[in-house]
Amino acid sequence: MEKYVADIYQKNIYSINYDSLLSRGIKCLLFDLDNTIASVMERTPNQEVKDLFAELKEKGFKIVIFTNNHKLRAAPFKNELEVDSFSLVRKPRPEKFLTVMNTYGFNVSETAMIGDSIVDDVAGGNGVGITTILVNPIDKKEYPFAKIRRWRENKLVKKLRDKDLFTKGRYYE
Repeated sequence: MEKYVADIYQKNIYSINYDSLLSRGIKCLLFDLDNTIASVMERTPNQEVKDLFAELKEKGFKIVIFTNNHKLRAAPFKNELEVDSFSLVRKPRPEKFLTVMNTYGFNVSETAMIGDSIVDDVAGGNGVGITTILVNPIDKKEYPFAKIRRWRENKLVKKLRDKDLFTKGRYYE
């Protein structure tokens, strides 16, 4: 069950203390796309995301969009945010996490996964030993396949809550 427990739980990508991550040695941020950076309905990043990513790059972070979605979905975000992206990564499988770290020369202590899914983002990041940051989904609208994942996640959250390992709405760092 602990593979589903994030190291940090925050309301959204804007409430994360990125300076604290820097002080912990984190240099590479893997961001999930759908319902983490943007709702599934948005086709391009909004100004708030653009501003955040510009600030993060200025702080020295390597930013990578890390999504299970297709390259065509990620491309406008990659281009407008001027970051790298990996698509069809098949989270929670470890292969692409390891590929990203090897590609850019980061180790597990320097990498963090930020996403809205316990099953994909948290379990995947925990599986390779990187810092995991869970945020609330931006929107209730999901792709049909994601609705199945959310159903599974809700069952896991109940089990985690029963073991006092996770409480929705209680944010921590």
